[in-house]
Amino acid sequence: MKKNNRRKSEKGAPAGPTPQSIAREKQKAKDLRNSNWWANQLQDGVCHYCGKQFPPEELTMDHLVPLSRGGKSTKGNLVPACQPCNSDKKYYTPAEMILRDKMNQDIQF
Repeated sequence: MKKNNRRKSEKGAPAGPTPQSIAREKQKAKDLRNSNWWANQLQDGVCHYCGKQFPPEELTMDHLVPLSRGGKSTKGNLVPACQPCNSDKKYYTPAEMILRDKMNQDIQF
């Protein structure tokens, strides 16, 4: 039987990932960072968000759905990002970034 690693809030809804599950996902990301797959992702030198060219060593690994929001370290959730875009993204999902930019203000959850 698979163990559920998500905490429950007072009302029974998921309260977010546990520190242990985040640590596991960070280790998975570290392993993927050393893979041929990631080297291929960096080869073009393009930031996923702004589309600008960068030397591969200047790109960072970003989780589309952040670990703090329940995202996983899978090939479908990891993209190369320049440091300014990665810092600007914070804990938002791409859809929330669009909403934030259209509203011209930070979104509070």
